[in-house]
Amino acid sequence: MRPFAFEAATTADDAVRAATGLLANAPLQGEVQFLAGGTTLVDLMKLDVMRPERVVDINALAASEFGRIEMRPQGLRLGALVRMSDAADHVDIKHNYPAIAQSLKLAASQQIRNMASLGGNVLQRTRCPYFRDVSYEHCNKRNPGSGCAAMDGFNRSHAVLGVSDHCIASYPGDFAQALIAFGATVDVIGRRGARTIPFAGLHRMPGDAADIETTLQDGEIITSFFIPVAAWTRRSLFLKIRDRESYEFALASAVVALDLNEGKVRDARIALGGVATIPWRATAAESAVMGKAISDATKKAAADAAFAGARTHEYNAFKVELGKRTLMRALDQVAAMEI
Repeated sequence: MRPFAFEAATTADDAVRAATGLLANAPLQGEVQFLAGGTTLVDLMKLDVMRPERVVDINALAASEFGRIEMRPQGLRLGALVRMSDAADHVDIKHNYPAIAQSLKLAASQQIRNMASLGGNVLQRTRCPYFRDVSYEHCNKRNPGSGCAAMDGFNRSHAVLGVSDHCIASYPGDFAQALIAFGATVDVIGRRGARTIPFAGLHRMPGDAADIETTLQDGEIITSFFIPVAAWTRRSLFLKIRDRESYEFALASAVVALDLNEGKVRDARIALGGVATIPWRATAAESAVMGKAISDATKKAAADAAFAGARTHEYNAFKVELGKRTLMRALDQVAAMEI
């Protein structure tokens, strides 16, 4: 791990000022990173993948709205420093937003869930081995313009949706799939003040600039997430398919939420994980089930629509069929739920 300057912020304003050099004892140079649970950042610093010149500890902000879970008539507000385990075990979340609780519980070991924050979780970096191993020179996320070693390498875990000619790394998170399916919004604060953005607008597909992963501006910090209440939030489920049941990232996953009226879909929310470069809302699949009963034909139409634009490589072509079957199974299970 390389030397870095360390600062602790006690307010959101101090965190933003520290990240933009306004609170520092020395001129701001190089990259700045916020530290919450550290379950991604510290690992990548040890691997020499991330090399911040300054680390700003924001854990003291958990005593404010950053650390609160609030159930409101309009929906659920989750502070960015709420720990994954606290949200996963929250009684009201498990009852009213089961897909959120499930996505957090299945995301990591208990020890990591006790440490990791919700804000840090949605910003975690890819698990692509060519990104995480600095001995590989060709990684456009780590060395912009160098190429993508995964294209012709071992790409079994890589994405088939949202890929570009510059990057096929898959987004690893689970919680983000629930947020994008539920139409969540994100509150952020920065040196230009506070703003709210759709969660769907937080992450960027790789395009020709794979190293730019989000739309956050320099020094901005996530303060909270808001998830609206709707008829389909209680009839929701997160299904995760992986190589092993204990602590593993998804090969394919699905969040499905349905509002059913006399057996037919009145509204649907569908998101896919493990198969895309960013949190992926499958709007074409949603359209395929609208107004219909969840039959074999409806499930197949939704699955085919969800993966119509898939681009595969040598070792990950199986993800198309796996992703389709995962979505069809999730639709079945959600339709059969008793609420």
